[in-house]
Amino acid sequence: MSELTERQKLILALVIREYVEQVNPVGSKSLVDDYALNFSPATVRNEMAFLTEAGYLQQPHTSAGRIPTEEGYRYFVSQLMGRASLPSETRHTIQHQFYQARTDIDQWMRLAASVLARQSRGASLVTSLHPEHARLKHVELIATRGWQVLMVLVLEGGEIRQQMLKLGEPVSQEKLSATAGWVNELSEKKDAGEISALMSRADDDLKRDILQLTIDEMQRSDDVLAGDIYRDGLANVLAEPEFSAPGVAHRALRFWEERSQLEDLLSQTVLSPETSGIHVLIGGEGTWEDLSDCAVVLSRYGVPGVATGALGVLGPTRMPYAQTISTVQFVANLLSDLVGDTLSDERYDVKQ
Repeated sequence: MSELTERQKLILALVIREYVEQVNPVGSKSLVDDYALNFSPATVRNEMAFLTEAGYLQQPHTSAGRIPTEEGYRYFVSQLMGRASLPSETRHTIQHQFYQARTDIDQWMRLAASVLARQSRGASLVTSLHPEHARLKHVELIATRGWQVLMVLVLEGGEIRQQMLKLGEPVSQEKLSATAGWVNELSEKKDAGEISALMSRADDDLKRDILQLTIDEMQRSDDVLAGDIYRDGLANVLAEPEFSAPGVAHRALRFWEERSQLEDLLSQTVLSPETSGIHVLIGGEGTWEDLSDCAVVLSRYGVPGVATGALGVLGPTRMPYAQTISTVQFVANLLSDLVGDTLSDERYDVKQ
């Protein structure tokens, strides 16, 4: 990045502010008039020319004003934006909505996606809470019909996995409940490896089968990067002028809807063990081509070492970064607090 003078920083910040709000190239005279600058339009034009040469601005047409480049946005986010926070009234409203949901984790996820989309005017996503290393909370066995049984596996952190079993012979609900109780007493808070070591204690085929199925499901959970994905606000993105060109919105939303691509993005950013905090990606960062016209703000939430998830917002590169980042940060912190309180209340071994 080129070293900028205070005046150049001011002009870059004002161009970005104007362009985010107006979606039109910004001219030197309008900046002087709108912000009562104490230097002339000619001086502003000279500084804009320098910022263009440095790669922070571009001029769509010879006679047009300037618009920010991806590098201009990156410089703004890293050097000029400063810390921002949501208004206290907005924070209190959001907190009240979440506390009304009590301990309904599924409702938290849907509410988080809705809040992010509404506050950022972008497309949001929230991945459900996922154990970083699956441990059993409890298993339930429910007789349905004939030889079929519904197995419900609940993991620490709230993840639920279900499958329909077909037994070799009919089994009463009484025996199913007794078997589930035996598995729970033996395996509560244990991971797949620890449960495997207990297989020899199963004294009948049903116990062995349920124990093995429990191990298999927990191993599958360990192999998954994220749980369910909640989305909201796709219409917000489609309404932005940048996405009116053919194919632009399609590429971005296809990426946002495709689980494998999202997991690749999340694994290299907020769900990587080596990273923390807010991640801002502008123009795909040369890695995700389908996001070349977009900006993405991401964060992890939850209790590290126990159960975590990711949340974020997708919008055009002409994003209101301060508002979006403060919204993502606030919702991530709020969810983390709620999750931490819930896990502590349920007496899980939460590592700080």
